[in-house]
Amino acid sequence: MTVLKPGDLVILKSGGPVMTVDTVNTDIFDDDKITGILCAWFVGSKLERARFDPDAIAAAPSREAAVEKAETPPAEAIGEYKTVLDEMAAAMNDAAEGHGDASRVSVERSKPASTRKYPADAAATVSRSAN
Repeated sequence: MTVLKPGDLVILKSGGPVMTVDTVNTDIFDDDKITGILCAWFVGSKLERARFDPDAIAAAPSREAAVEKAETPPAEAIGEYKTVLDEMAAAMNDAAEGHGDASRVSVERSKPASTRKYPADAAATVSRSAN
């Protein structure tokens, strides 16, 4: 069993948040016999504390260990992926250059239908007759 001391990061073996060891309780007659470990952790902004049996907790894995365990793809795979991406980018650039500058291409838009109640001629006729 790992010897824990105040400030060590631990987790419950059954899961849960990472906790900080606050106090290691030992037997009154034997300092080598651990009777409980007081841990503290936050739930939101609220500080929680509880005493756990030493067999119920384990040292939390360090961040460095987690990074080392993460699988990194072999260099060949990275090279092949980069090659494929470079080929795709080149093909897209070639297509854009072949068609000219796409930002200057004019787009013909249809005009929306008139929303007037009366035809334009009728409106002009009404305004003339009112004079």
